[in-house]
Amino acid sequence: MRGTGLAGQGHRRGASPHRRAISVLSLVAACLLALATSQTAKGEPAADTADTGFAIPFAGAPGYERLAPTLMTGSDQLNQPLGQQAADEIAGQIGLDRADVLSDSQYRDLVTGGGVGGNRDAAEVIDACTRILTNTNGRPLLSNVDGRPTPSVLASYGLYVNTGGLLESPANADAPTRQVNSLIAPGGFVGTWLRDNGASRSLIALYRSAYTVQAVYGFAAQQMSGTAQLVTNTKGGVNSEVGMSMAPPLWTVNFALLYILKPSLAAAMPAHWAPIPPAVADAVRSSPTGQVPFGDYASYFR
Repeated sequence: MRGTGLAGQGHRRGASPHRRAISVLSLVAACLLALATSQTAKGEPAADTADTGFAIPFAGAPGYERLAPTLMTGSDQLNQPLGQQAADEIAGQIGLDRADVLSDSQYRDLVTGGGVGGNRDAAEVIDACTRILTNTNGRPLLSNVDGRPTPSVLASYGLYVNTGGLLESPANADAPTRQVNSLIAPGGFVGTWLRDNGASRSLIALYRSAYTVQAVYGFAAQQMSGTAQLVTNTKGGVNSEVGMSMAPPLWTVNFALLYILKPSLAAAMPAHWAPIPPAVADAVRSSPTGQVPFGDYASYFR
């Protein structure tokens, strides 16, 4: 739900940039080795790959890259949701199906702090993540912008407006979609809750799916992307920027998580990505927090 999915943990104090770079590359190398040597009953990567314009690790695992959102080719595709049929097809290709999904009562308990070991604070973070990652047409987020409640729909850009009116990547350290990482990490709250509430099958299915290999690429991508958490794309020889949540591995990780929770949530994720207006991308990259006031840049999204 991480946007951005699994964010990186803090670096060990005193570790050099060179050592951190080696660590990230080692993770990707391990991931590639796993792809080459392991076979699973479900969710095997397809043989064909796609030229999406994203570089490794931002492209994710070869074979799954083609399942992620494509660059929009018309304004009618901006912030359009996947739809249920497409979501079900993608789920099948990454190794998930309806039998792996939480029941309605399990989902309701998880996002309201109920069930065995439920936690209201964790539930609020998870619920916020579902809303941020499905900020597509018909599902606006409401924020306080210059003292006024203001709706925004920005999912295709890989951006969102937080409740305080700041525009940022869902992978920003401030975002619930980044903070959720401690909850979804192995041994964390979500895994424990699923096991304690009769949803072990869902957890096993998630780990056997493309989620696991894509999470490694997503971790590496976030570690390399600084405060702004934007990604450069070079499709068609044109450089453009998009938020981390629209990079193939992070999008796939988030899709898998939402599908397990409730397939209709995965169906509401964006089907296409859109380049962030250059002036906005420059401002986000220049900001020491990776955030800018939405009121100052809203006109770029009209």
